[in-house]
Amino acid sequence: MDFLGTIKLVFRTLLARKGRSFLTILGIVIGVAGVIIIISLGAGAQSLILGQVTKLGSNLLSVQPGKSSANGPPSAVYGIITTTLVISDTNSLRDTSQVPHASAVNSMVRGSASVTWQNKEVDTNFMGTDGSYPSVVDFTMQTGQFFTQQEDQGSASVVVLGSTVATELFGATGVSPVGQIIKVRNSAQTKAGGIPLRVIGVIASRGSSFFQDNDDQIFLPLAIGQQQILGIHYLNAINVRVDSADNLARTTADITRILKQNHHVLAEKDMDFTVYSTADAISILSTITNALRLFLTAMASIALVVGGIGILNIMLATVAERTREIGLRKAVGANNTAIMRQFLLEAGVLTFLGGILGIIIGTAISFLISLVMQYLGYEWAFVISITSVLLAVGVSILTGVIFGLYPALKASKLNPIEALRYE
Repeated sequence: MDFLGTIKLVFRTLLARKGRSFLTILGIVIGVAGVIIIISLGAGAQSLILGQVTKLGSNLLSVQPGKSSANGPPSAVYGIITTTLVISDTNSLRDTSQVPHASAVNSMVRGSASVTWQNKEVDTNFMGTDGSYPSVVDFTMQTGQFFTQQEDQGSASVVVLGSTVATELFGATGVSPVGQIIKVRNSAQTKAGGIPLRVIGVIASRGSSFFQDNDDQIFLPLAIGQQQILGIHYLNAINVRVDSADNLARTTADITRILKQNHHVLAEKDMDFTVYSTADAISILSTITNALRLFLTAMASIALVVGGIGILNIMLATVAERTREIGLRKAVGANNTAIMRQFLLEAGVLTFLGGILGIIIGTAISFLISLVMQYLGYEWAFVISITSVLLAVGVSILTGVIFGLYPALKASKLNPIEALRYE
């Protein structure tokens, strides 16, 4: 029988056993769709994570307290309090003769706070910073203005609201937030009291960056945040905007040199601070997300192996059921190669059809997931790579060939006389 005739025979055989063929294909569909979905989810998550980082800009440096080891982030990430960064460090970094490419520098402390206006109370986050913050971070004011360097240095009783906080406090009242007096207290403190601050501005909505909702926070002068709310003397971070991304390396070296002098550090191993750039963060996060995608893809591929085992079982059962048919074919002249080719083609057709259906279903589900994530407000990219499609189909076909080879060999080696006598 020629190749075309074998193909026709294969399809007639598969159609004669629709239920069994469907169940065999289903295992491959689940495996292929799983690979497509997981790779797409990995790519979408990677785009979300890297998008959060790149929002900060490519020419921003952040000085964090605590030494970063080669195997992980600084100790502050794990909740260990490090008190090495102080305002005098910020002032040193503002010296243009020492750090010529630093266009703006700001100090920062963070914490949680409860904000009260009349009978309304909102739990939010606060940032104590200085008047240089607008020069370091790009944003626009919805109304009013950000506090100035003079207001910060004078510890003026002013506050700037994120758009979410402004809406939660004043949205239903129709009252303009600017000019209103709110009370701010540390969330860990008792509900009594609070520091009265006058609202001087509301920042326009800017979404999330670096996994933090920029709209659900308030901004107040550094001294108020440090001394009156947190009761500390140190900083949580110093941010430095560099005039050009080309000068990041030199500015990092300048910052490291100055802070080592300030902190009387002689050896690298004794450094009590870490300088990060957004490029460093992107590189680290890309490595992590790529490794995670590879791991998840390997896990999803297990489903293809399970589907292959299903093909092996189905094909072995088929060989047993069709022993007399195989004997009859061999009796009328079919050789071992023709018998083996028929069973291999049956396995190949099943896995190929399963692969195509898996691609369609996996792509559709991935698209729906991306729509849901975008509807929820996440910058989630819908990504279906040619590599993932080729990988899924290639592995599915290879699975069919590998797991279909043994049943095909077994069928081809049947003795025609014994096969005709088989009951």
